[in-house]
Amino acid sequence: MASWAEAARVEAPKARPQRSAQPARRAAGKPRPKPRAAAKPRPLAGSVVWIVVLGALLAGVVAVNVAVLQLNPSLDRLGRERVQLRADNASLSAQLSSASAAARIETQARGRLGLVPADPGTTSYVQLAK
Repeated sequence: MASWAEAARVEAPKARPQRSAQPARRAAGKPRPKPRAAAKPRPLAGSVVWIVVLGALLAGVVAVNVAVLQLNPSLDRLGRERVQLRADNASLSAQLSSASAAARIETQARGRLGLVPADPGTTSYVQLAK
């Protein structure tokens, strides 16, 4: 069993080997690399990135506006064409209803009243004096 005196003994730290006054030569005469300075934070790098990003976004907004401006004349032309087509449809619908009304009236005149169309050869015109 160990005694108290042996357990309390502390060893002294080992001494480092001393360096010589001259720096050690590198093998084969290669120059020693220069120590690099610590990298400094570059505040402009982040700013440049933000400027580029904002510039790209603004360019996108401008491109969209140009596209909308180029589409406006064609949209106006199409709107005018749509109005014209609706007017044409209304006119054709009126013509169709009047044509179908004449045929309906003729059919009823033949059926109910027994009327027949006049022969164009026996038709005469009366000229009134002025």
